[in-house]
Amino acid sequence: MSTIQEEIKKRILVLDGAMGTMIQQYKFTEEDYRGEQFKNFHVSVKGNNDMLSLTQPEAIKEIHRKYLEAGADIIETNTFSGTTIAMADYEMEDYVYELNFQSAKIAKEVAQEFTLKNPLKPRFVAGSIGPTNKTASMSPDVNDPGYRAVTFNDLKTAYKQQAEALLDGGADLLLVETVFDTLNAKAALFGIEEIKAARNIDIPIMVSGTITDASGRTLSGQTAEAFLISVSHIPMLSIGFNCALGASQLTPHLEVLAQKSKIPISAHPNAGLPNAFGEYDETPEQMAQQIETYLNKNIINIIGGCCGTTPAHIKAIADLVKNYKPRVISV
Repeated sequence: MSTIQEEIKKRILVLDGAMGTMIQQYKFTEEDYRGEQFKNFHVSVKGNNDMLSLTQPEAIKEIHRKYLEAGADIIETNTFSGTTIAMADYEMEDYVYELNFQSAKIAKEVAQEFTLKNPLKPRFVAGSIGPTNKTASMSPDVNDPGYRAVTFNDLKTAYKQQAEALLDGGADLLLVETVFDTLNAKAALFGIEEIKAARNIDIPIMVSGTITDASGRTLSGQTAEAFLISVSHIPMLSIGFNCALGASQLTPHLEVLAQKSKIPISAHPNAGLPNAFGEYDETPEQMAQQIETYLNKNIINIIGGCCGTTPAHIKAIADLVKNYKPRVISV
């Protein structure tokens, strides 16, 4: 099988869409989330989507399959909140390794199924590493600006545990995504570097930040260029942005990365901005039309969808990118 480093030179790679948006359509109850394994668990777990890889694996497989059928080259594991730090909300820290391992295993099985059908279009599994629900750069207490709810070392340990389980389960690459605090991302990247050294392996890493508002900055206050510089000491497969904004709002920030970066650029925007009910109204056609701007400007190498996107959105994007060449990386 061709490596992702080889494939990214040949064409624009398509990343999948939202996992949460698809899970919502199943309307799972508390009992569905619990399954047999957690039937008598002591706290409510409804909403803990990551645990569905253990209790509803067929549903997660079905979601992966739909995205691959739509044309995705890369599918993300169902592990956005798969750290001990994020799982503390459900008192499920002890299950973190199992959650990540099984999520990667499920995704890998489906990806291999599709690669076997068409070896000329290999499919890859990205181990999804979300930002956690804590920030290392800012205080959660306005009255105590020096306070931190988490340390760099806490984050590094948690991310490292998650990354090891994802790799053990079969992930082909790791995606450090929705980065709102670059210090959190640096902890994740440091943990991954430790794994690389200990196992004597190379791991392709995608890093994807999130611009949180119209000022064009991350939550911890960095511009697109500052974000790029802050993580550029780590060897990466790609750098980019996802979430928070729709495709058109992301364009100027992706242009900055494309101008300044010597590595591939990724984008997986939301299906527009959320409406008053927190839902996303942008159709696949509308989203593809906006993404065509990226293609005409030649600023991306990997493209997918975040909140509100479905297999229909990914199909529209996959059909569109077939006609375009990937951004050329100047050495």
